Amino acid sequence: MSDDGPLILQPPDWPRPRGYSNGIAVRGRQIFVAGQIGWTAQGRFDSTRLTGQVAQALANICAVLATAGAGPEHIVRLTWYVTSREEYYAQLADIGVAYRSVMGKNFPVMSVVQVVALMESEAKVEIEATAVVPGER
Repeated sequence: MSDDGPLILQPPDWPRPRGYSNGIAVRGRQIFVAGQIGWTAQGRFDSTRLTGQVAQALANICAVLATAGAGPEHIVRLTWYVTSREEYYAQLADIGVAYRSVMGKNFPVMSVVQVVALMESEAKVEIEATAVVPGER
């Protein structure tokens, strides 16, 4: 592991996952971002589609990170809570496009969990993030 950035942990006999990493090792200052939903800074949902809410939730995470001098490239873990597994799979290609438009080619460790509901009735996704800025303590 170097101080330059994350070390992707990929067992040699495992197939490489698409869109996430199995493990990451990194040193630095840790930043924890609370679950973000797909509403704007004004508390308004501009999209009723899961894909649009994913893009907004990720943008919200990046806005929080920016206040700490960090960006999407520093994210090492995401936990997604979605209200519909079927909607997630039906929009997966579009979600991938939205993800890359906000996150670039950063593929941290990730979990996606279906939940019955989120606290905001219009919310279809909530995403938590952990970021590490290398070389800082």
